[in-house]
Amino acid sequence: MRGLAAVYRKELADHLGSRRFIILFILILFAGLSSVYVAAQSIRDQVSSSQNVFLLMFTTPSGPLPPFFTFISFLGPLVGLALAFDSINGEQNRGTLSRLLAQPIYRDAVVNGKFLAALTTVAIMLASIVVIVSALGIWILAIIPSTEELLRVIAFLIVCILYVGFWLALATTFSVLLRNTATAALAGIASWIFFTFFVSMIADSIANAVSSANTALDPNAILQTTQLRDMLARVSPNTLFQEATIAILMPQVRTLGPILLQDVIGLVPNPLPLAQSLLLVWPQVVGLLALMAICFAIAYIRFMTQEIRSL
Repeated sequence: MRGLAAVYRKELADHLGSRRFIILFILILFAGLSSVYVAAQSIRDQVSSSQNVFLLMFTTPSGPLPPFFTFISFLGPLVGLALAFDSINGEQNRGTLSRLLAQPIYRDAVVNGKFLAALTTVAIMLASIVVIVSALGIWILAIIPSTEELLRVIAFLIVCILYVGFWLALATTFSVLLRNTATAALAGIASWIFFTFFVSMIADSIANAVSSANTALDPNAILQTTQLRDMLARVSPNTLFQEATIAILMPQVRTLGPILLQDVIGLVPNPLPLAQSLLLVWPQVVGLLALMAICFAIAYIRFMTQEIRSL
């Protein structure tokens, strides 16, 4: 694809050298270091009595600080939105997009190069933060993680990249559809608020409305209501990310849905191997990938068909 490499290199250099990237990197790094440091201090005494202590750093809350993956769930969308909300409309408003397309560069190379460069920036940022906080945890706990623990952290990193990649694709879509950069940023923030806070409440309301009052004490009815609530909540990428993260970083988790008491009688609480945990979260990972692909497809089709004029 003519021009893709040039656009990719230029956008990647702009992202990595921008103040926006530095501010977001420092913000997430500081939050991650604080969370992992406090969590590692609180679980240091469990080194000799607990398995997968290294993974506990990423999932253990301590006092007012939530676990590390919660910070990623909350701050990750801001990274994706901040890197792409003005990727296309910013060029249009400055009048540089028409001059760029006047060069021997295919139009799809522009949108593909911008998205891939932003996604690479996200991957570099998240990988650097995970490596730094892992090194801090190893230094505090004085333990060497096992091969399976390292593989679980890598799987968690991939899920994080897909999660932030969805918000990156959504911001790119708003940047293509909306000419004003401020409007695109507000649309992205509104979507973040909706998926983070309101989807779960809407899912609870719909599930409770569907279930009748006379079956409130029926275990099967309660189970169906809970399953309906979980299914509706999985429309949100936040829910998909949290479920995938919990199953990957907590090997003792054997299911992501509600279970009855008779289902756990006689069950030996052994941790799942990595392959089984990945199989458990495969639908969530595919869901995140599908959401990211759908949003980028909308942006791609709209960008390829819209008329671009110089100012």
